[in-house]
Amino acid sequence: MSNSCWGIFRESTHSPGRESDDTEILRLTGKHLEAKGFQVKLKTADEVHEIDDARPRFVFLMCERVEVLHRLRALEAGGVPHVNSPRAVHNTYRDRMIAVLDEANVPFIQSRIVSTAEPAAPGALPVWVKRADVHNTQDGDVVFAPTEAVVATALQGLAERGIARAVLQPHVAGDLIKFYGIGAGGGPHREPPWFRWFYHKDQQLVGHPLDPRQLARLVRRAATALGLEVYGGDAIATATGELVLLDVNAWPSFALYRDEASAGIAAYLALRFAGGRR
Repeated sequence: MSNSCWGIFRESTHSPGRESDDTEILRLTGKHLEAKGFQVKLKTADEVHEIDDARPRFVFLMCERVEVLHRLRALEAGGVPHVNSPRAVHNTYRDRMIAVLDEANVPFIQSRIVSTAEPAAPGALPVWVKRADVHNTQDGDVVFAPTEAVVATALQGLAERGIARAVLQPHVAGDLIKFYGIGAGGGPHREPPWFRWFYHKDQQLVGHPLDPRQLARLVRRAATALGLEVYGGDAIATATGELVLLDVNAWPSFALYRDEASAGIAAYLALRFAGGRR
């Protein structure tokens, strides 16, 4: 088998406002892999169904649609490794993530799955109303709801779009953190995982206590449970010093660290698959 590989872009509908950032991180990762001697073919998610290509040595992917992930799982079952694995990407769908993290005993924000077809008692307000499958794709997928009326309207809007379930999560006060990681459990040669974090802009930063090592440990536990190797997400640092994990995503845009991250991902991939290259 050659050292050819496929890189698969995220669907534009899954990258609202991030289309160029998502495209660029995958493209740069491919460039770094080419510099290491790999033959890289970049594909859109819609091109994954093509069967006239020679089977790749491995696949690195950002796509998220279930039907595309199913096609890739068939390729993976035939012996082609993927990063992230299609199953791990599917595990980031909110309803699956809640169950996986609960089973692994990984602390996660209190989450309740409800039907969008009937009224739901939100409990203490305010809450966030989020579609229960993929992450934010358009307005209405994630709604801040300070009143029961807004909750009802948000659920109705999802139902009208054919989205059967939603997740209700409490609003947690604190400093909002974004994180990125590569290699949750350490790389193929046990080098330390790559991890970066920063405070989201557009917030009034309070400066609550934060232990970066505790954050990294929490995030890596979550990524490991989900099966993710390239990941990102959000957390809240609260006034008590507690960290609340809000979300974990498969292969984000790494926008603030694009050059560093693309080189790091390519190095990780090259080591990850070097042992099986023929």
